[in-house]
Amino acid sequence: MVDAELEKVVARDSQGRRSTGRERQSEIFVGGLSGQEGLVPTDMQRLEARAKEVMNREAFSYVAGGAGMERSMAANRQGFERWGIAQRMLRDVSQRDTSVELFGHTYDSPFLLAPVGVMEMAHPEADIATARAAASENIPMIFSSQASRPMEECASVMGTSPRWFQLYWSVSNDLVTSLIRRAEKSGCQAIVVTLDTTLLGWRPRDLDLSYLPFLRGKGIAQYTSDPVFQRLLREKNSEESEVDSDRKINLSTLRVLMELAGNYPDNFLRSLTSGEPLAAVRKFIGIYSRPSLTWDDLSFLRDLTDLPIVLKGIMHPEDARLAVEHGMDGIVVSNHGGRQVDGGMGSIEMLPAIADAVGGQLEILFDSGIRTGADAFKALALGASAVLLGRPYVYALALGGYEGVAELLRNFKADFDLTMGLSGYRNISEITDSALIERSLVRETEKL
Repeated sequence: MVDAELEKVVARDSQGRRSTGRERQSEIFVGGLSGQEGLVPTDMQRLEARAKEVMNREAFSYVAGGAGMERSMAANRQGFERWGIAQRMLRDVSQRDTSVELFGHTYDSPFLLAPVGVMEMAHPEADIATARAAASENIPMIFSSQASRPMEECASVMGTSPRWFQLYWSVSNDLVTSLIRRAEKSGCQAIVVTLDTTLLGWRPRDLDLSYLPFLRGKGIAQYTSDPVFQRLLREKNSEESEVDSDRKINLSTLRVLMELAGNYPDNFLRSLTSGEPLAAVRKFIGIYSRPSLTWDDLSFLRDLTDLPIVLKGIMHPEDARLAVEHGMDGIVVSNHGGRQVDGGMGSIEMLPAIADAVGGQLEILFDSGIRTGADAFKALALGASAVLLGRPYVYALALGGYEGVAELLRNFKADFDLTMGLSGYRNISEITDSALIERSLVRETEKL
């Protein structure tokens, strides 16, 4: 009898009569009555621990690791503790709207999937599984430049669901142009330029394993599928490569050559004998990123596309002001999940000052450290219009593929919806800095 009554609750929720949060809770509890368990834990620490059990050592280290002693990673999480949510009571929150508008498009929730490279390390279906999950939950996916599957393949499984493209600015502007044109044809609604990875950060977890996936042909599908990259590959490479062609041949190098051939988008035997996979890796290493990039280069991209341009990696108020001056449409406050610089500030710590510097002149998105609906609520209250999810969905991908990611996204949306309602807010426009209290101020008040 109880089972039947709860089924009715779910049915009512599915007709839109109740909030997303209550619907998701009912779904989980009803599933428990028939012995069903979720594919992914709702607790983020358990999620990471479970993912570590199923991923190989190199894959987990690459995803979970950060720069140096991982102090920037720690700062991302610790920074959220500075603020507490000021819950308000006796407000009618029976109807809630979690939608946001970005660059003329309305999205159902304030979440986007951050660009994450080399997802094949988590699951064989990689970006395709993630794209399907994002489309099923109508959450924008930001295609990574370092993807395991070409953007066109991801777009083909998403229908009309929203997608953006993240650009690593190559030393070849011809390649940049080609990638942008492909993104436009793939229906991307914005271009996200990652600024903080012109050089690779010092990551001890990867260094101690002597493992970089790109050197094995992983995460370079956007390049090997690109006509300009293929043209550059055929041309004589006069640039010095970081991949040693004179390395001694042993069992380990033979395994790597087999792996390269298997990852290359061509017949395995032909790839194994042609040498193209290794040549592609060398070319990629030589041109994927431009350390000499400056603010003046942005005019090239601005002239190239009418799509909104968002700069990812802004961690200083002055850089936010420069983004406004150079005609950018948005920024992502992000320290790359703590993967690039050790000992830096946490992203959430810098968000208020950056929001003040921008003064509403462009859209602010937030990345690095989001693990709960409460985290998202705090970021929105401190000035962000939306937040990016990163590591959690990769862990969900490792545990359950497409269904795992979709389940994680439903959980995030439900958690945020309930946090918003229980705090006394009906829509995101009501979530301002007045929704938070700085804990140090409370302690100072108690002393008085």
